[in-house]
Amino acid sequence: MVEVNRPDRSTRRRIGKDDTIDAEAAARSYIAGQATVIPKAGDDLVEMIRMLKVAKDSATDNRTAALNQLHAIVVTAPAALRERLQRLKGKELVECCSGLRSGDISTPLAAAKMTLRTLARRIQQLDQELKDTVAQLDRLTMQHCPELRNTYGIGVDISATLVVAVGDNQERMKSEASFAALCGVNPLPASSGKVVRHRLNRSGNRQANCALHRIVICRLQRHQQTREYVERRTAEGRSMKEIIRCLKRFVAREVFGILRGGAAVRTAAV
Repeated sequence: MVEVNRPDRSTRRRIGKDDTIDAEAAARSYIAGQATVIPKAGDDLVEMIRMLKVAKDSATDNRTAALNQLHAIVVTAPAALRERLQRLKGKELVECCSGLRSGDISTPLAAAKMTLRTLARRIQQLDQELKDTVAQLDRLTMQHCPELRNTYGIGVDISATLVVAVGDNQERMKSEASFAALCGVNPLPASSGKVVRHRLNRSGNRQANCALHRIVICRLQRHQQTREYVERRTAEGRSMKEIIRCLKRFVAREVFGILRGGAAVRTAAV
C-alpha cells in the first residue's frame, strides 16, 4: 500500500473530478513511480499524540478567541464596570469576571456582567482542559522519544508536532533529505542568469515547518554556538533569511537522526 497525493490542479481543471477519475489518476501515479510513500500506520503512541494534539490546538484557539472577546466586552462595557475592570490584566481579570453577578438581564450593565462571567468561566474551563491535555502530551512524548524532548529548544508542543509529522512507522522516511522535504525545509534551486541561489520549499507539512522555525528562533536568542554560526555567516555576506534557511535544514537533519535512533547531527556543530 502506498500513499497517493491528489491530482494536479491543471489535470483536474481539464478532465474534472469524480471517484472514477481520481482512481485512474492514482493508478497512473503509482504505475509511473511517482507514488512511493508508505502511509502512516496510526496504531501506536504517535496516533495517541496526534489526537491529543488536535484537542490541545482546538482548546488553544478557543481560549484565545474567548480572551479577545472578553477584552472587547470590557472596552465597550458601561463606564462603571469598565473603570473597575480596565486596570486588571490576565488571570486577575478572568478571576474577577468569573465572579460577577448579573441578576435580571434588564440593563446593558447586567448583560455585560453576564457576558463577561460566561466568557471568563469558559476561559477557566479551557485552561483546565489545556493543563490536562499538555500533561498527557508531556508523558507520551517523553515515552516515545525522550532524547528529542531533551534537545535544546524542543518542548512538548514542538516534539508532538514533529513526531506526528513522521508517524508511528518511522521507516517510511528513507533519508533525512526526505524528512526535510516533508517539513518544507529542503533548499530548492532559485537561480536566474548569473545569480546562483536556493530558496526554501514552500510546500510540505507547514505545522512541522513552523515547529522547526520556532526551534531556530529559540536558538538564535539563547544558544551560544548558534549565535556564533550566525555571526560567521553574516560576515560571509549571507542575509538573515538565508541563515535561518540553513539553520532549519540543520535542525531537520538533527531531528531526523534522533527520531530514527541514529547519530544526531547537532546544529551547534555546523
